[in-house]
Amino acid sequence: MQLENYFDFLAENDIRIRGTRVGIETILFDYLDLGMTPEQIAYRYPTVTIEQVYATVTYYWGNQAVIERYLQRTDEEVAASRAAQERLPSPAVARLRQLARQRELIAA
Repeated sequence: MQLENYFDFLAENDIRIRGTRVGIETILFDYLDLGMTPEQIAYRYPTVTIEQVYATVTYYWGNQAVIERYLQRTDEEVAASRAAQERLPSPAVARLRQLARQRELIAA
């Protein structure tokens, strides 16, 4: 089996572990940034098998330059989405923020 068979390449910025909704960036963040072992990662995400975690890590090391660019783009997209949500929150979020401000004023 080829490593690519472990993944669904849905878009340039969306690679998921086949049969799950888990993106490879989730697994790689835990592995690279949090220093978790593949066993810890598999335990953390019940829909992902240990084999899939190892396949993701192996795919990363075999395609490091490409996947680093993918991870960078993903980080940029997440940051842009968060900034947009801050600028234009949904009505529910705006209401919750208003309630939080009111509570802070009452408590002060």
